Amino acid sequence: MAENNTIITQELNQQVALLSEMIEQARQEMLANPNDRYRGPILISQLASNMNRLRKQVERLENDHITLMGLIEIGQAVNSSLELADLLRIVMDQIIRLTGAERGFLMLRETGGKQGDKLVTKVARNWEKESLGSTESAISQSVVLRVFKDGQPLLTTNAQEDPRFGSQESIIALSIRSILCVPLKVKEVITGVVYVDSRLKTGIFTDAKRNLLQAFANQAAVAIENARLFESLRTTLVEVTDLKNLMANVFSSIASGVITSNIQDTILLCNQAAEKILGQTQSEMVGSQLDQVLTPLFNDIAAQLETVRQTDRQLIGLEVNPTIPGRGTLTLSLNLAPLKDASATTQGLAIVMDDLTEKRRLEGQKRLFERMVSPKVIEQLNPDKLQLGGVRTQITTLFADVRGYTSFSEGLDPVQLVAVLNLYLKAAAEAVLAEDGTIDKFLGDAIMAWFNAPIPQADHSLRAVRAGLAISKSIKKLHASLPPQFHLQFGVGIHFGDAVLGLVGTETRLDYTAIGDSVNTAKRIQENAAGGQVLISEDVYQKVADKVSVKIVNPIRAKGKAQLITVYDVLDLNTQDTAG
Repeated sequence: MAENNTIITQELNQQVALLSEMIEQARQEMLANPNDRYRGPILISQLASNMNRLRKQVERLENDHITLMGLIEIGQAVNSSLELADLLRIVMDQIIRLTGAERGFLMLRETGGKQGDKLVTKVARNWEKESLGSTESAISQSVVLRVFKDGQPLLTTNAQEDPRFGSQESIIALSIRSILCVPLKVKEVITGVVYVDSRLKTGIFTDAKRNLLQAFANQAAVAIENARLFESLRTTLVEVTDLKNLMANVFSSIASGVITSNIQDTILLCNQAAEKILGQTQSEMVGSQLDQVLTPLFNDIAAQLETVRQTDRQLIGLEVNPTIPGRGTLTLSLNLAPLKDASATTQGLAIVMDDLTEKRRLEGQKRLFERMVSPKVIEQLNPDKLQLGGVRTQITTLFADVRGYTSFSEGLDPVQLVAVLNLYLKAAAEAVLAEDGTIDKFLGDAIMAWFNAPIPQADHSLRAVRAGLAISKSIKKLHASLPPQFHLQFGVGIHFGDAVLGLVGTETRLDYTAIGDSVNTAKRIQENAAGGQVLISEDVYQKVADKVSVKIVNPIRAKGKAQLITVYDVLDLNTQDTAG
């Protein structure tokens, strides 16, 4: 730009020197011929002609200078911002200022949609640098569409009299006088148009202004395209960032531990669940080798990892029991899979791990509970409705105790003793559970159970009697597989009555049990039963009298009871009731 300014200055200096030379030449001729009355007018006429020619040259240079300075200002303006909205406003204000237009509109091409490409007005301004509303934005669409289609600038100094537009209603209706419209091009692709007009004056746009506007439009088109690309890039960046954050949130919130590694077994990513399971931080794991991070379980899965690498297929449901420092022995379920990119090319490994330690513990507790309470009862229990405290209800309580256990235990090794005892307790427990009874607890060599709770049973007393007889029968079967020195018998006592049944303890340690005089009475009856004998109270007998065969025995004096307790020795079930 400095070089162009220098050239213009040099040309102006040359014209001034030429004018000075002409003036001096005329002066010398007039001095040499003072009496020639014709010579003066001739010289004046020549000087006027030269002055007129010089004035036109100066005007041309001035116009060139204005154009040059305008382009400089335009270049500075369009390069001052990458914000599309700001850039369009700056561009339009510069156009109106340089062309002297009353209004200016910048329209850009938008692609897509059912109607294909279309022009959309992005900015509409007036000479006061104000944005125009919809009521002030009516323009000659025919002019705009012609320039957009042909890609050639269009200029009219008086649209009302221009034969090209004289019949167009919009120009007549809007009283448009002067119009200048040029295309916006980027690499010969038309991206929009710039339209300026005046409804007040004719002849305000010249060829020089058309050339200036076209030069400006070429610069502006590139700047606008750059701004649009920048805006698109920024939008894409925001979308990618949002997607990345979303994926990070999803990844971190996954309950399963996830670890990914590359082909060299270097860990690339891990989530919070993996940190918790392995007791290591993300910074410790990412960048480390798989065998270093998975040391406690690597030997158990090394062969499977190699299989996944070789076959390029996933392996699901691998269960291992590693000992993790600070966490102890865990039960982990692993899914191993090849890590693939968008083109389905394997880039490494993905390991998904689930900590099943608590689940396995609960499953073990459930299996243990199922050995204490009938599965049918468990299915009907609702844990959400179990609360601390008891409920008074009627139950039939059964106590069964091994006879002669104390003397028997004196001569046996403790390990062998427990093994034999468990055989007897198992037989008794299975007999109770077969009748859907609830085992309260094992009391050394005894078992306590009840019926009619937590699920009501209309025939609960009969169920208890059947369970007592089943215990005796199962013991006889057990004797067939044991040496005579291991033969023991159960004494069974059964009683019916009120008891308080519920959860006793704290929120962290609960015991579901029955408390009451009827429970104590059942235990006292059991204490008086001989081996193989099933004793029932009068209350129980009244409920099952027509279903069992009994033998009356002497009333018993129970500890803590003032009155004797009437009991019956159950011999068997009546024939019609043997099926239970």
